[in-house]
Amino acid sequence: TFSPMTLFPVPAFSDNYIWVLHDGQRALAVDPGEATGVSSWLTQHGLSLDTILITHHHADHTGGVDALREATGARVIGPAFERMPEPLQRVSGGGHIEALGLRFEVLDVPGHTAGHIAFFTPDVDGQPLLFCGDTLFSAGCGRLFEGTPAQMLDSLTQLASLPHNTRVCCTHEYTLANLRFALAVEPGNAALVDHAGHCQQLRERNLPTLPSSIGLEKQINPFLRCREPAVAQAARGHDPATTSETVSVFATLREWKNVFK
Repeated sequence: TFSPMTLFPVPAFSDNYIWVLHDGQRALAVDPGEATGVSSWLTQHGLSLDTILITHHHADHTGGVDALREATGARVIGPAFERMPEPLQRVSGGGHIEALGLRFEVLDVPGHTAGHIAFFTPDVDGQPLLFCGDTLFSAGCGRLFEGTPAQMLDSLTQLASLPHNTRVCCTHEYTLANLRFALAVEPGNAALVDHAGHCQQLRERNLPTLPSSIGLEKQINPFLRCREPAVAQAARGHDPATTSETVSVFATLREWKNVFK
């Protein structure tokens, strides 16, 4: 019998989301930085935790793994080349995993961290789904703590090539701050202006701005729009040393975002 899947962002810390996907009985949790909120949510909905997916090693994505594994017996799947809470199944780009009857492709998306991965499945109730950790945010991207601009640009280009209706499940509610920066880069982008108003209304009602979609991000996210003349011009306006190379535009945008107030 067919059971529709439910996707829910469990809030954690000040601005994290721990994504939970479930079929009404079994659940998977993505990047559980803390255990208590996830445990409470699963208990409230009568769900058993089957699988934990981890995208990268930062503590706000892994801090709850040991407690959840111990309490539920859930299997843990994470990146092959990063420090992880053992034991777990390690995976890397080109591999795949099965969870809740779904097949997830593993994508290597270095940049934020050196071994960052993402999980993509082409059909959850008729729509693709991406768990991308801190690589792609709505209207933004992760800081380059361990990778290079070229690596992050390649990672984002890979994600941008996914189907336009792919739901983008990133792990922080950074959207309003990212949109303020995006509007500074591209104030004439009508889709961006409209979406910023929509997200402001959502946050005023304490609702999440996520998931986003790949199609929307290609319209509003400056880090996916480095080849757009207006974006490249804005980057050169911020740093005249920016060249016409896409990676140079990207690097300037990322540095600009790091200091943007």
